[in-house]
Amino acid sequence: MIRNVKMSDAKNITEIYNYYIENTVITFQTDLLSVEETEKKIEEILLKGFPYIVYEENNEVIGYAYAGVWRDRKAYEITFETSIYLDQTKTKKGIGRQLYKELIERSRQIGAHSLIGVVSVPNEGSKKLHLEFGFELLGTFKEVGQKFNKYVSVEFWQLML
Repeated sequence: MIRNVKMSDAKNITEIYNYYIENTVITFQTDLLSVEETEKKIEEILLKGFPYIVYEENNEVIGYAYAGVWRDRKAYEITFETSIYLDQTKTKKGIGRQLYKELIERSRQIGAHSLIGVVSVPNEGSKKLHLEFGFELLGTFKEVGQKFNKYVSVEFWQLML
């Protein structure tokens, strides 16, 4: 079931995200987050009026997605950056597709004109998800990050709403 995030979800969200910090280049974050840091981020996103949703199964959050500020300047406020993470044991089951569909719709409802997905490469699952929803690959920033002693490139995907 998809629903709005609650502060009580922060523990599960932190566990999901910390897996990706510790084991992948999907996020450029390198330090593990505390539950308190996750709570602060949730609060910041919600206070700015952006959608933040979770996928709950058997009373446990197993995925989440949110939109946020693309760039800080006022003229960019019609463009949102999207993020989505799933429990690593729950991928390839259609959950990400359901979450992203809902996130896109909620972003549209609050006035987003454009969505940007920032995807470290390689990440075939995220690439497939963005293509499925009609995002267009705008370009690749080559080797803009370094994690686990290797350079990581980032693709920028855009969906016009």
